[in-house]
Amino acid sequence: MQSHAPSRVGDGVVSLYMSQLATSFQQYGAWRDNLAVSVAQLRRWLEDAHLLEADSARRLDLAMERLNGDRLVVAFIAEFSRGKSELINAIFFADYGRRILPSSAGRTTMCPTELMYDESLPPCIRVLPIETRARLGTMADFKRSAGEWHVFPVDTSSPDGMFMAFQLVAQTVRVGIDEARMYGLYDPDDPDRVIREGEEGMVEISRWRHAVINFPHPLLKQGLVILDTPGLNAIGTEPELTLSLVPSAHAVLFVLAADTGVTKSDLEVWRHIIGDSPEAANHIAVLNKIDGLWDSLKAQNEIESEVRSQILSVSDTLRIDRKRVFAVSAQKGLVAKVTGDAQLLERSRLPSLEAALVELLVPERQRIVREQTMAVASRVVGEVRQALGARERSLVEQLYELRALQGKNQSAVERMLLRAQGEQQEFEENVRKVVATRVVLARLSEEAYSSLRLHALRNLVMATRERMRKVRLTPQFMNAVRAYFGALREMIRRANAALAEIERMVLGVQRRFAEETGWSMPAPMTFALDTYLAEIDRVEQAYEGHFGTLSVLTRDKWALIERFFETVVGRSRTIFSAAERDTEAWIRSLLPPLETQVREQRQQLKKRTDAAMRIRDAQESLDARIGQLEDALQDVQGQLDELKRVSESSVTPPAGAARGAPELARAEARGAPAYLRA
Repeated sequence: MQSHAPSRVGDGVVSLYMSQLATSFQQYGAWRDNLAVSVAQLRRWLEDAHLLEADSARRLDLAMERLNGDRLVVAFIAEFSRGKSELINAIFFADYGRRILPSSAGRTTMCPTELMYDESLPPCIRVLPIETRARLGTMADFKRSAGEWHVFPVDTSSPDGMFMAFQLVAQTVRVGIDEARMYGLYDPDDPDRVIREGEEGMVEISRWRHAVINFPHPLLKQGLVILDTPGLNAIGTEPELTLSLVPSAHAVLFVLAADTGVTKSDLEVWRHIIGDSPEAANHIAVLNKIDGLWDSLKAQNEIESEVRSQILSVSDTLRIDRKRVFAVSAQKGLVAKVTGDAQLLERSRLPSLEAALVELLVPERQRIVREQTMAVASRVVGEVRQALGARERSLVEQLYELRALQGKNQSAVERMLLRAQGEQQEFEENVRKVVATRVVLARLSEEAYSSLRLHALRNLVMATRERMRKVRLTPQFMNAVRAYFGALREMIRRANAALAEIERMVLGVQRRFAEETGWSMPAPMTFALDTYLAEIDRVEQAYEGHFGTLSVLTRDKWALIERFFETVVGRSRTIFSAAERDTEAWIRSLLPPLETQVREQRQQLKKRTDAAMRIRDAQESLDARIGQLEDALQDVQGQLDELKRVSESSVTPPAGAARGAPELARAEARGAPAYLRA
């Protein structure tokens, strides 16, 4: 990768690539805000023009909520003493002139730590006491309970003050073995958990279960969230990291030591935590501490050859593209930035990793956000355009009929009235079909919901708990676990079958209406719960990694059961809640386009019949009615033009998103509205 000279900031040096990362995040934030403004303008115009249906308003509001709450999560994963915290310091906090996160030999980050920014809160560190591990409840449950957290202020004007405050994440306490076992934190085979002299039966554990640092860093303000995790033992005893936090990350930096390469414990972390996550394409392996390979007795080309050999070995072992393996020295990179040593910074290879972050994070996230927003707003625009088109066609037909009546006798007016009344009666039959369709849809929807609602999951959980309480042998316990996951899959498959039947029914109704009325309606979006099935599979794999046969044999049965329900069942609730929410959103979107067409057609037919009756009663009103229709047609055509203008009002893509240009070009080639191509 091409190198760039560093640029001086204050008394230190910050690489040009890091400047690009900060710039790209700022531009991405501005792009996202502008996109939200464009969607809001579209919604406001539709509302002012009385063209906004309740379902369309709900979908646009949800799209804006997603944009306003958008976060980009980068997780740093490693075994202990690989230099994760130092790497975070070097990439994100070097311009403070010193280390911000604690970084030293041995264990520093003792609990999972999230760095983010919430403008509604002052700069602070919120920590959850380790004692909460002895109580029922998932991390998500505790996050919703502010009273459980201890809050410590952070003085952002003082780097030394920030460093002292951030030392909180490294705090430990010494507790008895029984207490540590109750928290699920006692591992008798861990050589690092030594029992100190005079403290027989005491082990050292983290003081905190989780930490959230609210910090007004420029990148964090733009929606970046940094997840700093402890090592393998802490991950192994906090399953929610594996089941929720790490899989939700948009990119993962897996940090290794250059002198050791991929150790057995490193490989275990990779396979059980990272290798199967949904965002695997965004994983980066970082070979840190290459300065340990610097040897004054070796030629530079020998050192380079050794580094390349390690990169190839990591690529082969982890089975990832060697272009996503970066050898760096975080410590030397941090020193170089702080002291202004451009040559040392280049030798640390940190700029190459920062360049990869620029290319990886923003364009991919921008593509996802763009496509999600396009899917919602384009469909709403299409539905409104279709309704206006139907109104325009009806007005043109009425004008054609009325202009043909000018100068005709009363009998022609009577025939027109009879035809209009007949069409209105015939259409009312179609209206009754729509009502019947909604009744059938409600019945089929209930079949889908019945398998996804939390009360159905609750019944399964209660049955599984009872079964686990009765088992005595390890195989029986594992059979109960497998039966639980099998039942989850069966519930989702039943819901999937009901959704497929709903889609077939709606397509059939649309087809009949198209044949009887000549309408052209877009087919409903295809929807299935396959992603949730895959998520259940991933949770089961993660469970087996944490609570395999060995755990069942060595852990207390009741503690194991509680941990299962605290983590796996908690994650199941999250999956089923999301599945039910998405299913409901899809079902609610099926009939509104058809019902909008029905309402529009009914209004036009009623106006047509009323106009014919008035013309019959007063022949002289024909010209006036034609004038009204011409005005209405002009209004509709004006709305169509205005809708096109509003939907094509572009938001200029940020320069920092230039690497996402191929996706943008493809969107333009597909004819996507320009305001969604932003």
